[in-house]
Amino acid sequence: MNLGQWIGLIAIVLSLYILWQIKEALLLLFAAVVLASTLNRLARHFQRLGMKRGIAVLCSVGVFFAVIFGFFWLIVPPFAEQFQELTKQVPRGIARFNIWLEQLEIHFPQLAQYRPDIKNLIQQAQPLLQRAIDNSLALLSVSLEVVLKILLVLVLTGMLIADPLSYRKLFIRLFPSFYRQRVDGILDKCEISLEGWVTGASIAMSVVAAMSVIGLTILQVPAALALGIVAGILNLVPNLGPVMSLVPAMAIAFSPDAPWRSVAVFILYLIIQQLESNFLTPMLMAHQVSLLPAVTLIAQLFFVTFFGFLGLFLALPLTVVAKIWLQEVLVKDVLDKWGNDSNREMELVMTTDNPELEAVLEENNHHKDTENLQE
Repeated sequence: MNLGQWIGLIAIVLSLYILWQIKEALLLLFAAVVLASTLNRLARHFQRLGMKRGIAVLCSVGVFFAVIFGFFWLIVPPFAEQFQELTKQVPRGIARFNIWLEQLEIHFPQLAQYRPDIKNLIQQAQPLLQRAIDNSLALLSVSLEVVLKILLVLVLTGMLIADPLSYRKLFIRLFPSFYRQRVDGILDKCEISLEGWVTGASIAMSVVAAMSVIGLTILQVPAALALGIVAGILNLVPNLGPVMSLVPAMAIAFSPDAPWRSVAVFILYLIIQQLESNFLTPMLMAHQVSLLPAVTLIAQLFFVTFFGFLGLFLALPLTVVAKIWLQEVLVKDVLDKWGNDSNREMELVMTTDNPELEAVLEENNHHKDTENLQE
């Protein structure tokens, strides 16, 4: 390798190191790109109705914030009310359980040695509670950091959707001039694939939300509509989302008079999750973005390992975009063209009395001599 090749290799290694150090910022930027692509698609629908670009963008952003505010308006008040009721009912349930144990000991004295001491358990739990209170400041700082990141994503989304072509041209100019047209085509394919993922994810969210609302309504759980919407939105987070939506549903469904309702909610969410993960999502992803179920699972494990919770949340759109770039750049532009001249030469060697053989060999030797002189 000559000096120029060594300098190029060092520059690539340094670039990869810098990108790794700012990976969290890049993930936030990618989240803004995905959100901007979704809002841009909604704005195009408004433009087909005869709206101008600016008004269409404002309408799409307005719909987005209306959905966000509506979500919090539906879920926060009933959940806070039920959680407050839950904090009152749990101590009463523990007291009734303790009375039931005392009555049981009267009839079966030999069970006294196996009875848990509630007061002792409470004393042992006090240090844990104190530790949780001491860590409340750290929890507050983490919450503040999350809020700032969300605001950053929203600001970047607004900038991107306001003038998407300018930022697209700026990204394309980062590549050599001979490859810019190719990059423009790859970006078109990425946009189409992301739109397909948004469509598939929206269908999955709607189906999960509808099944949750119907099941919770049958079980007579309060705030069934709000809990169903939560289940649909959190379905965007693979594997972890259904667990996150299950906790508030079981908490609201809990009642000392009907404890079976929480168990029924658990069974309902388990059935919905199995249907969604084993049938609905694989079918939609295979149809919309041509992602195999095994590839989706491996991608989730990879991104959550290297990028944490944000990587898990963006695992599917990251996989969609990475698939396009690997397929177009690595496979089509590198691997498919690698060794074509050598394969052609070997085919000509195996063919007798072929007049093209001498010309191809002479051309290859000329390229080799030129490379040797340059080195």
